[in-house]
Amino acid sequence: MRWKTMLLLVIMGMTLLPIFASGEGEGPASTSPGGAEPVEITLLIDNQSPLDGLKAVAAAAEEKLGIKVTFEFRPGGPEGENYLKTRLVAGDMSDLSYFNSGSLFLALNPPQYFVDLTDEAFMDPVIATFKQVVSVNGRVYAAPAGEITAGGWFYNKKVYERLGLEVPHTWHELMANCEKIKAAGIPPIAASYKDSWTSQLILLADYYNVQRAYPDFHEDYTAHRAGFADTPAARRGFEKLREVYERGFLSPHPASTTYENALLMLANGEAAHYPMATVALANLQAVAPDKVSDIGFFGQPGDDPSDHGVTIWLPAGLSIWKGSHHIDEAKRFLAFFLSQEGLDTYMRAQKPFGPFPIQGISLPDDIFPATRDLLSYIDAGKTAPALEFISPIKGPNLPQICVEVGLGLKSPVDGAREYDRDVEKQAKQLGLPGW
Repeated sequence: MRWKTMLLLVIMGMTLLPIFASGEGEGPASTSPGGAEPVEITLLIDNQSPLDGLKAVAAAAEEKLGIKVTFEFRPGGPEGENYLKTRLVAGDMSDLSYFNSGSLFLALNPPQYFVDLTDEAFMDPVIATFKQVVSVNGRVYAAPAGEITAGGWFYNKKVYERLGLEVPHTWHELMANCEKIKAAGIPPIAASYKDSWTSQLILLADYYNVQRAYPDFHEDYTAHRAGFADTPAARRGFEKLREVYERGFLSPHPASTTYENALLMLANGEAAHYPMATVALANLQAVAPDKVSDIGFFGQPGDDPSDHGVTIWLPAGLSIWKGSHHIDEAKRFLAFFLSQEGLDTYMRAQKPFGPFPIQGISLPDDIFPATRDLLSYIDAGKTAPALEFISPIKGPNLPQICVEVGLGLKSPVDGAREYDRDVEKQAKQLGLPGW
């Protein structure tokens, strides 16, 4: 598919290192359980990430490799991050852990807790850009756990068709669509601030527009030469978050609405939009499998209709705990997971919501319509990386700050100022120059 070529351009746009690692991928280690009892390994994952694909691979691994994966669950968002950090510090960690790549992963101090995967053959086909966002001093500490995702806006195509709306290509057009939807008696935007991490999407998905207006913002932000409060293009994300609240576009009871509730509202046409990442397609399929094809996707628009793009996230990573008694089995599981056989198993159980950051892996023809919408941006080269992949700093309290701005409890500029203070502690912990 053409997206593979354009993914190269996406990564080049990230100003990161060369695209694909050299060498062909190797298949899983050839192992037969030989009738012996399977070896059990544990995998800690948040309780909101899609699981059908991972579970299918785990079931295949038990049959093929004699390795049984037992899943352990933690909350998502900051609560889950603190839970994971506590277990690491206590020396009571699962054999494998599923966690963000990028700045949040690097803040865990991976060399202290996780096995170095740099020289493992199963990492050869993983693209260099993913390796970079899970690396410290050139050593790699996680394997990709899934697909590349994008942040933007889901929309209910049936609502759009009924009201005669077109996909907006500017923020002004999006707001005009919301006015028409509101006038028709439908909440224009599902808001699920009960799960605070979902409150960040309007801000984070705006980074394509920030980068177009201020290409060096990530460098100046990292060096403490620019912040969200004093940079109009960056502050605009907070302003958009507040604007949809002030114009009465949010669904009822946003503070008590959960992520799953919001997905159902979108699927049922009880809300027309949901600002979210495409990873949610897997969850949408789980809660409303007969309606997922009614959902489309577009990137968060800026002000130029000829430059409508999308913000891209690399997938979470799977890391092996250094203290595990089953490091070899965990490596064999990762080798199987990243192989063509493993990912074919994954995609049969869970339709992909984006391309995999692994050389040579093709998507099936029956992908979600919204995934096809995402690929159209990649084909057009209209992408930018999320800030957390080109800067090592991301403040831990951003979800709470976004909830306060999104519910009108704090002004956009005050939210931006608080976030600038929020990242300062992390920047100092990382020893970044200029802080």
